[in-house]
Amino acid sequence: MKNLTPQPEAQQRASASRDIPAVLLVGGFGTRLQAVLPSTPKPLARVGDAPFLELLILQLRAQGIRRLVMSTGHLAEQIQQQFGDGRNWDVAIEYSQEDHPLGTAGAVKLAEAHIGQDSDFLVLNGDSFLEADFGELIRLHRERAAMVTMAVCRVPDASRYGTVEVNADNKIVRFVEKTGGKAAGLINGGVYAFHRAVLQEIPAGPSSLEKDVFPRLLEMGMYAVEQRGVFIDIGTPEDYARAQELSRNLRQAVHGLSQ
Repeated sequence: MKNLTPQPEAQQRASASRDIPAVLLVGGFGTRLQAVLPSTPKPLARVGDAPFLELLILQLRAQGIRRLVMSTGHLAEQIQQQFGDGRNWDVAIEYSQEDHPLGTAGAVKLAEAHIGQDSDFLVLNGDSFLEADFGELIRLHRERAAMVTMAVCRVPDASRYGTVEVNADNKIVRFVEKTGGKAAGLINGGVYAFHRAVLQEIPAGPSSLEKDVFPRLLEMGMYAVEQRGVFIDIGTPEDYARAQELSRNLRQAVHGLSQ
């Protein structure tokens, strides 16, 4: 008979993630995908029989994270109409809508009012899916007193992403821009745990987490946690087509860590 008693490690993960808010960055233009989705925001691109963004909502809910902030921009009304206040997914959704493009960092800064006084919060890119253990990410983030803890994954060809270099303690020491060479490497998986002090390091106006903020935070404590599950983004027509092929795997990965 299967042991249904929660194990200490699982309990620690669940405790770490309980009640933590998650900011989903869903306001980009999706320029490269407009050829196949001219009037649909990228996070609402259908994968299988559901919007891509629904996968992220279900993944968060499966791991006990139910306070969500949608950071919207381009075609924001479509996303709000689709998900409303989240009650149909057993989550609570608030919206932080930008009036003009703010970039990934500017969008996080704008969402500050919705994050409240929580010391830590999650940030997820709305156009990529990573099979991640959010509770473990948060637990290690707090153990290390990190400013940012980034979920990373190893891919056989990192040429289109750039790579993340870490030391023996998994502290991030450098970000390497795309080189064009087809080599394996650790890449940013688009899932982060932030300490709220990061908000003070984001300048007013448009800015990028990856280009403007993260390089300045390296000396303040950025760590990586490698994840070994499914990873895909839908940033190009080719990757969007691949997501369709993997739709069943993605659905299974949504619930993998909750079973």
